[in-house]
Amino acid sequence: MNSDVIITCAVTGAGDTVGRHPDIPVTPAQIANAAIDAAKAGAAIVHCHVRDPATGKGSRDVALYREVVARIRDSATDVVINLTSGMGGDLYIGPDENPTDFGEDTDLVGALDRLPHVEELLPEICSLDCGSFNFGEGSLVYVSTPDMLRRGARRIQELGVKPELEIFDSGHLSFTLKLIAEGLLDDPPLFQLCFGIPWGAPADVGIMKATVDMLPSGANFTAFAISRNQMAFAAQSVLLGGHVRVGLEDNLYLSRGVFASNAQLVERARRIVELMGARVLGPEEARARFGLVKRG
Repeated sequence: MNSDVIITCAVTGAGDTVGRHPDIPVTPAQIANAAIDAAKAGAAIVHCHVRDPATGKGSRDVALYREVVARIRDSATDVVINLTSGMGGDLYIGPDENPTDFGEDTDLVGALDRLPHVEELLPEICSLDCGSFNFGEGSLVYVSTPDMLRRGARRIQELGVKPELEIFDSGHLSFTLKLIAEGLLDDPPLFQLCFGIPWGAPADVGIMKATVDMLPSGANFTAFAISRNQMAFAAQSVLLGGHVRVGLEDNLYLSRGVFASNAQLVERARRIVELMGARVLGPEEARARFGLVKRG
């Protein structure tokens, strides 16, 4: 069991949740305020996507990231900023008779074109989605090839940003071990183990333990599961020696029929951690534990 726990809050994501929750953060001000509230509730790290303010859809607009980061850094609340670099991997395969007639929502760019906001803003952490997989029903494939991952990991390493290694299935973890062997990931590596996303690794405790058992010695890891499994897997992560991620990116509800805020989800996770007899770490302790370079 981990007795010193870091809580990450994933405040908005890029999924189609705007119409399913009355207060999903959409504008840069809303996203930044949600991150600050989460930090005040006990999150040492905030994981941020941005959305098009007009449509609510996920975006790669550097100006939106710039405003979110500036608002957080200009606040009086210290928190570790973790920016996604996963946008730009969406490939919608065309119909069977013409699979290369890609769908209009395809947003597929190369590894370096997923990083301009990281290049400019230099967050302490950025995510790195460590493999391709079928993303939900339909014909959406998330694309992150070995060549893309090597190029992206190398550039993130050059920038001095800590990559959070997003693991959606066991093959993704196998490839990150190769990246470590090739010198493209610095010690200590930071893994984010993701469960319950169709069609990645299911939210199964046995699979979670098997994944943790594959991690290299000295690695740090956080784990989460989506929807109603969020809090149960927060507790399970702590039991297996890891840290905790919660937030509206992964779960919209505090209880059945009751919408949550990011701060409420962090407060609940913090209570669970403390009732288990563990201590929740602040941002400075998180920086020391994960080997982060403070920015801003």
